[in-house]
Amino acid sequence: VQLQASGGGLVQAGGSLRLSCAASGSIFRINVMGWYRQAPGEQRELVAGITSDGTTNYAESVKGRFTISRDNAKNTVYLQMNSLKPEDTALYYCKQNIVVSTNRYEYHYWGQGTQVTVSS
Repeated sequence: VQLQASGGGLVQAGGSLRLSCAASGSIFRINVMGWYRQAPGEQRELVAGITSDGTTNYAESVKGRFTISRDNAKNTVYLQMNSLKPEDTALYYCKQNIVVSTNRYEYHYWGQGTQVTVSS
């Protein structure tokens, strides 16, 4: 199983970006999907998560500005980021908890990280 993240970039404060993360491989089912971020010198933190039934949760700092969604047919999770602030600058990682077809065990997979830079 592999995750491929995309959509990062450089944007001015107040702008928007949409991140995508697609999983491929021997997938039986995907449970929780999420986005994390890590700024230089900081610990990785949860930005948003979404369960298989669509329940979402967000970090307080992004509530009302970011929206997480998923397309189960495409094994893809999205993060729509609006009203971006310079403090949102970080390397963004996707994570998917995937039940693999081979043994029906759940494993946690991470994407490669995509850089989001917000200029003031």
